[in-house]
Amino acid sequence: MRRRRTTPPSPPADAPWALLSFLLRYPDERVLGAREEIEEAVDALAPGPVRDALTRFLTEWRGAPGALAAEYVQTFDLRRRASLHLTWYSHGDTRARGMALLRLKKLYRAAGLPMEGRGELPDHLTVMLAFAALAPPGYGEALLAEHRPALELLRLSLRDAGSPYAHVLDAVAACLPELTVTDRAEVARLAHEGPPDEAVGLEPYGPAEAMPLGARP
Repeated sequence: MRRRRTTPPSPPADAPWALLSFLLRYPDERVLGAREEIEEAVDALAPGPVRDALTRFLTEWRGAPGALAAEYVQTFDLRRRASLHLTWYSHGDTRARGMALLRLKKLYRAAGLPMEGRGELPDHLTVMLAFAALAPPGYGEALLAEHRPALELLRLSLRDAGSPYAHVLDAVAACLPELTVTDRAEVARLAHEGPPDEAVGLEPYGPAEAMPLGARP
């Protein structure tokens, strides 16, 4: 008997990009104080892998505010392999990364996404997700798909660390097409080689507009 070929599920039509961006922010008073609203937003999602992943996140994302903040810093700020700055995975701190950041900044400006006062570089995942929420349909998905290998490396790193934020990355992945063969090869390459090593720091951005006001490396 011939086995029926199954079609992989399509990404959800209305991905909750703004919610995902909010959940990946540093857990300050505003984020932690919005837990009830977050739970309501997750409950309102259509049944499926995105809601399931975020439900698991909320189940594990509990504790004293100071402990949650310390866990966030330990996870994302002190472990380069779990960086939320997606261009770092492919470019490291090189001139090529500076150009990639400048391109993102111009893309966001064209979409009307203000960068002033955000305090994050344009390649920070929370900023990319905010762009996806604001941009015309398909634009955010296309940008995130460009960085699919970096997202997968981040997701795998968070899983290895046992971080509840791995569930948020599961939700992001569920909103995007499945990894292609090329994507998987790039994930393997980046995992093996790591980012390029060019000791130039973040200075070669060129124009000052490449960095948002208040951004920190």
